[in-house]
Amino acid sequence: MDFATSSGGAVSESRSTTSAKIVVAGGFGVGKTTFVGAVSEINPLRTEAVMTSASAGIDDLTHTGDKTTTTVAMDFGRITLDQDLILYLFGTPGQDRFWFMWDDLVRGAIGAVVLVDTRRLADCFPAVDYFENSGLPFVVALNGFDGQQPYQPEEVREALQIGPDTPIITTDARHRADAKSALITLVEHALMARLR
Repeated sequence: MDFATSSGGAVSESRSTTSAKIVVAGGFGVGKTTFVGAVSEINPLRTEAVMTSASAGIDDLTHTGDKTTTTVAMDFGRITLDQDLILYLFGTPGQDRFWFMWDDLVRGAIGAVVLVDTRRLADCFPAVDYFENSGLPFVVALNGFDGQQPYQPEEVREALQIGPDTPIITTDARHRADAKSALITLVEHALMARLR
């Protein structure tokens, strides 16, 4: 869980830039692609495919009725949090048939943001279990759909049976400021976890 450091380019002072890999995970249709796109300072790489009738009965579109594409490999973006800290964001695919890719996507990451749609809380269980079992620091970000947060973070903590050391925050994956705040919370959490 090392932060990678490289020499800064043509900077007159002796400065180094630190970069870190962050994973954005969660269930199907929870907002991972939106989150990466909202906060990335580059055009994000998206590996989306059009959803076809083959996914009927497999992908639950109850709460994502207008969803027409799905991530089949990963999303990738980048954000400079500070002139000395660059985060590389890797969004995971949400469907369980693509989970075989998670180990590769997570390798080298300092932590993860687990996006949660509280209307479908059970969809985040596999991601929470994955990061608890791997020991990778993570934060739970409750993504408000239609501007609503029906449950408070402590209610979700109790439902997920997550200990007090894991931050649970509210966010709106569509808004850059919210996504950036979630990333800052994760970086601080990952740094504290390293010091324990």
